[in-house]
Amino acid sequence: MISRLLEKIKLKNSRLSTKLIITYILLTVIPMGLLGALAYYEYTKSIEEKVGEYIPKLLKQANNNIENSLDELERLPELIYSSSDVMSVLRDSSYKNQSELHRDQFVVESFLTNTYLDNSSEILGAFLLSKNRSFISTRIPYEGFNIENQSLPYGEEHALGDKIQLILPKQASLKFEGNPPYILLMKQVTDFDNRKSLGTLFLAVKLSFIKDVLADLEEEKNATMWVMDENGQVIFHTDSSKIGSVFTDINDYPLVNGSFQTGTGQEKTLISVNKSARHKWILVHSIPLKHLTMGTDMVRNVTVLAFLALVIITSLISCFLAWSVTKPIKKLGHLMQEVKEGNLSVSIPIHSNDEVGVLAQSFDSMLEEIRELIQKNYSIEIRQKNAELYALQSQINPHFMYNTLQTISMAVEDGESEMVVEMVTLLGRMLRYSLSNKDRLVPISQEVDHIQDYLKIQKFRFEERLTYTIQIELDSGSYFTPKFILQPLVENSIKYGLEKRKGLSIQISVKEILNKQGKKDILFTIRDNGPGINEEKLAELNSKLKSDPMGKRESGFGILNVHARVMMMFGDQYELRVHSSIEKGTEIMIQIPAILKGEVSNYSGIQEDGDGK
Repeated sequence: MISRLLEKIKLKNSRLSTKLIITYILLTVIPMGLLGALAYYEYTKSIEEKVGEYIPKLLKQANNNIENSLDELERLPELIYSSSDVMSVLRDSSYKNQSELHRDQFVVESFLTNTYLDNSSEILGAFLLSKNRSFISTRIPYEGFNIENQSLPYGEEHALGDKIQLILPKQASLKFEGNPPYILLMKQVTDFDNRKSLGTLFLAVKLSFIKDVLADLEEEKNATMWVMDENGQVIFHTDSSKIGSVFTDINDYPLVNGSFQTGTGQEKTLISVNKSARHKWILVHSIPLKHLTMGTDMVRNVTVLAFLALVIITSLISCFLAWSVTKPIKKLGHLMQEVKEGNLSVSIPIHSNDEVGVLAQSFDSMLEEIRELIQKNYSIEIRQKNAELYALQSQINPHFMYNTLQTISMAVEDGESEMVVEMVTLLGRMLRYSLSNKDRLVPISQEVDHIQDYLKIQKFRFEERLTYTIQIELDSGSYFTPKFILQPLVENSIKYGLEKRKGLSIQISVKEILNKQGKKDILFTIRDNGPGINEEKLAELNSKLKSDPMGKRESGFGILNVHARVMMMFGDQYELRVHSSIEKGTEIMIQIPAILKGEVSNYSGIQEDGDGK
């Protein structure tokens, strides 16, 4: 099953250590992580549900306490009937003089002060309106005693009966110093003897009684609570600046008794609501869920840290086990790579008795047999390679000899003895260089001197029809090259270039270049302005260059043999390249490695012995 899963996630070709570690992750880390996440989710969900059930119960009790407080406040206006003096003043609205009016104001306002202000710290002021008279007693300065959307001229009667009307914040223009939040209790004062209205009593009550009721629910600093009526007008809010505002989202609440969630992600909020039975006030408690689960988050963080520590420890153990299993396999793989690159003398330091040890022993036995076979065939291969190289070089010499002797013969017939002497001297030097088989790699300076001797002889023959230049851009005495690689190419240029041209110019350059691996190489370039090679013959020549360099050739010995020698000495990455066109002539490039004197022995496999045999 695991192998199928690895194959499905495209790890079939991955390293063994990777497969082992991924298998460990699939079997341990992922299940443990999923179990931890599931436990945290269920625990958090349980807390949210418990809180969602518990808070509405507290809100219901708080609403009952607020109702009880309101009941006590609504009984306060009844105290006015306990004073016969006040009732007499209210019944009598006629005054003979101003002093009687002042006396009545003193009596009524003293009663208001003693009865309401002195006995209850929650009452900010008492206002009694009766028959164009006003009796006012307040705890702190005030201004503007007008009820919003209502005209209340002094002395006007209100048909409230025995009911008490609550005037919510911002429905009244009355303001006290410091803007303390309050509500107005409005009660009609009735003369029960004749069932007539004597006036209207207003009591301004601070909302501190609501704050006191909600104090037990405000222990959570991140919670927000408010009281509002059915229309969404805020009566009390933990943020006093919002008292009197209208809460428009009330229509979106799915219920008025219970808890529900709003928002998404980190912005999720738990809202609990309860609606009072008599006044229909709605008490709301709102708290972000993240604050409810802070305790579980701490447990989660500790669990995550413990989980990460466990994962790190078990991962290290898993990596160590994977390393101990794959190390001998990797070592055996590296040894196989060395064998692939040609190093057959590797030592296999694996001596275990497991499957890897058996594989290593079998591989060691195979190497031993390969070394024995190579040892038997090594000498035969080297002799055959040298014989082929000698045959290639011997194919080059007859072309040069025939053309040179023909030139000397013509000079003798013309009686040019000095030219003959010089040509014979040059020829002797060239033959000595060509026939010396002691060294197959010679300094570039010697190869350049040899081609200069050759071109001088050809210059005697063709005179003004032949011009040449040789440009050396390196220390020619420090670098080595195979012998006899320039003359066959220059000979071809002269042979085919002068057939169709009255004059031929040959340019030879030698310089250093960098190969694709960033190492130094030597580049020989031979250019001529001859008639070039047509496309058909050029394609045929390139095809021969790419085929077996040791194959038999019917023609083209010069270029093909030089190409074969370079490839056999230095490998397929070094070769001879030909570019030609009728307009520009022919360009031949030979690229070989930059060989210093101390590196010549690296190519001893293609060197002859000291006897030249």
